[in-house]
Amino acid sequence: MDRFGGRKAAADGGPLLAGLLAAYLCMIGGAMGETAGGRSSDVSIPGPEGPLRGTLEAPASGDPRAAVLILPGSGPTDRNGNAGPHYRTDLYRHLAADLARQGIATLRIDKRGVGGSARAVADGNAVTLAGYASDAAGWAAFLSSRTGRDCVWLLGHSEGGLVALKTAASTSATVCGLMLLATPGRPVGDVLRTQLRRMSHGEVLQWALGAVDSLEQGRRVDTADMHPGLAPIFRDEVQDYLIDLLAHDPAAMLRAYAGPVLILQGEADGQVGAGDARRLAEARPDARLVMLPGVHHDMRTFDAVGPWRPDPDRGLDARVVAAISRFVLE
Repeated sequence: MDRFGGRKAAADGGPLLAGLLAAYLCMIGGAMGETAGGRSSDVSIPGPEGPLRGTLEAPASGDPRAAVLILPGSGPTDRNGNAGPHYRTDLYRHLAADLARQGIATLRIDKRGVGGSARAVADGNAVTLAGYASDAAGWAAFLSSRTGRDCVWLLGHSEGGLVALKTAASTSATVCGLMLLATPGRPVGDVLRTQLRRMSHGEVLQWALGAVDSLEQGRRVDTADMHPGLAPIFRDEVQDYLIDLLAHDPAAMLRAYAGPVLILQGEADGQVGAGDARRLAEARPDARLVMLPGVHHDMRTFDAVGPWRPDPDRGLDARVVAAISRFVLE
């Protein structure tokens, strides 16, 4: 184990498309520009009903030493790590620029139904974990082709870690290994219960806990009497996705994967705790576990007194990039 000194919204399908990976290798569009980290280009691949879009960040010069596919977290989170005007972190944009300076190419994506990939599906809420994994498999093949790397690393943040695990189970030929950042180690229903107990009480809490129980059992819930504050989690449009998501156990998924694994967890994370990282590590004792004191869910330190707030202008904790780059370049 390495040790360096040192809000979750409900998400927006289809079978895995492993046999159609060759079709994903074509690029649609390609505006290129310079960024603080390297060379940035907008790229696209075919999605289920329309294009999937993302940003390829290459080192400023020379061939990339490795290639990383960044898989975003829950809710309507876009390629940069933002979920609308009121929740901006720019986490993945900062991460891509930092890794480009280490000679590592990255591809960060808008998942189906979000941002530039809004037209990839008719209904951005009618998705499954397998659907997200199907898209990630296509992006992985595309990234491998564009960078000339035999395989690419899957980096999943938060719920994106579950997508990485699901993807690796079906496309191991193009996957170098997994990097799970702030990824739940328990079934998501248990994570939801922990968060709900922090934010609710009384009848509201009892209704919410009962809703999680029902969804875990594959039953939709009646939201007629739902407290408005719970709507982002349990609204009717996302219940089918939650039923699918809650059926997965991250530790069991990781146990079934044999490739290299980095588990990276901030100890000040208020959404996914250190216990989650340790449960993942118990499932794969040979994984590299990196715990980062003082680091929050958005991979930054926060020193001010008072509640944590995302700060899109603040750089990531240097230990995060050091752990990732060292892992992939070894």
